[in-house]
Amino acid sequence: MAARSSGMTFGPRSLAFRVIAFSTGWAILALIVISTVISTLYRQASERGFDSLLSAHLFNLIGSVGVNEQGVLSGSPNLGDLRFSEPNSGWYYSVEPVSEGLTGEIRSTSMTEAIPSPPVSEVPFNPQFQRSYLADGLAGEELIVVESEFVLDAANRIARFRVMGNRSELEDEIGTFDRRLFTYLSLFGIGMIAINAMAILLGLRPLSRVRNALAMVREGQAQRLDGRFPAEIEPLANETNALIENNRRIVERSRTQVGNLAHSLKTPLAVLINEGRALGGAKGALISEQAAAMREQVDHYLSRARVAAQRDSVVYRTPVTPLLERLVRVIEKLGRMKVSLTPPPDEIVFAGEREDLEEIIGNLLDNAMKWAKSRIAVSVQELPAVAGEAQRRFAVIIEDDGPGIPEEMAREALKRGKRLDETKPGTGLGLAIVSELVGEYGGKLSLDRSALGGLKATVELRSVSG
Repeated sequence: MAARSSGMTFGPRSLAFRVIAFSTGWAILALIVISTVISTLYRQASERGFDSLLSAHLFNLIGSVGVNEQGVLSGSPNLGDLRFSEPNSGWYYSVEPVSEGLTGEIRSTSMTEAIPSPPVSEVPFNPQFQRSYLADGLAGEELIVVESEFVLDAANRIARFRVMGNRSELEDEIGTFDRRLFTYLSLFGIGMIAINAMAILLGLRPLSRVRNALAMVREGQAQRLDGRFPAEIEPLANETNALIENNRRIVERSRTQVGNLAHSLKTPLAVLINEGRALGGAKGALISEQAAAMREQVDHYLSRARVAAQRDSVVYRTPVTPLLERLVRVIEKLGRMKVSLTPPPDEIVFAGEREDLEEIIGNLLDNAMKWAKSRIAVSVQELPAVAGEAQRRFAVIIEDDGPGIPEEMAREALKRGKRLDETKPGTGLGLAIVSELVGEYGGKLSLDRSALGGLKATVELRSVSG
């Protein structure tokens, strides 16, 4: 028989799925925010450092340049960076005269061509006579230019000092940092999500234990939820146990009342039947017949009430094969005909009381014995699981080689008191009782043509774990 699943259902309706999905979404959002903040802070720090470096180079350049007696710019700036000596490196400096009486121009060896400055009207100087702007470099790179005008001597001769840095290098460095940051945070996020999912699944495992414990109670393998549960779930388990116990008391009280009612009615009905027989004649026969019908109806509906009371409350367990073997032996002795039994490979346990299964199978075997010529075949099969249903089912198939029932008359045969052939003894209640009793257990009874030539009666009922 199929083993009970102990895993949790993982889908949109699953609590574990919802918690993991929410925590994963929150983790992804948090990592995105964190990476954005870190990247922004790094960019701001890098840009400030870049601007500070250009400003330092500018002050170094200003301190390295002067004016000789002929009014020519002079000096040999050494800014301590080899990139200023590499042609078209993106790192340049220049010193250009602004006032009259000042000539000459000093450039870094990396600056092979002049790089124009925008008009002051477009990019004005700040109060410290400095300005900063973007420009296109000689090799297509983007430059950040820091510029200042400075008075060189007592004659108020002014020169324009410019230091240019390769902004493309800064962007490449920031891009490299962003890629590394994304990689490390992604790895961290994956690990965090995996650990978080494991923690959630482990934390929800007690719910699976509760579900399995409830399934054992429903299948009759346990009387209550046993085991130690976390503090958050223990109150639920205690309340469930209290509900099970209260339900069991209600069922037992109902069964006792049903038994008391049956016992109290049995004697008056027996007296009526005996009095009717003693009275004799048509009136006596009528009294006996009606009293017998009353007793039969009382027994029938009390039986239905008993089944309904326990169907959804306490599941009884009845091994099918031993019961069938005993009934087959009885039928063989009574009917003196061959009855073959094909038991299932694995033991099947009926989810109900032994008396009810005996009544179902006994009535079907009795009906088959009345109509069979020489052979009755009984077989038991476990039915395949139906998608969406947790409850397992099995089928008992009883076939005979009698005349059978035409398909159009099969429904009539299941009606209470309906007899298709008055030549055979009986009340016409057997198949109707079977149909109603099977229906009370949530099963199904079908009548078809047997391969033996007669009737094939198939009963489908619920089963539980053995």
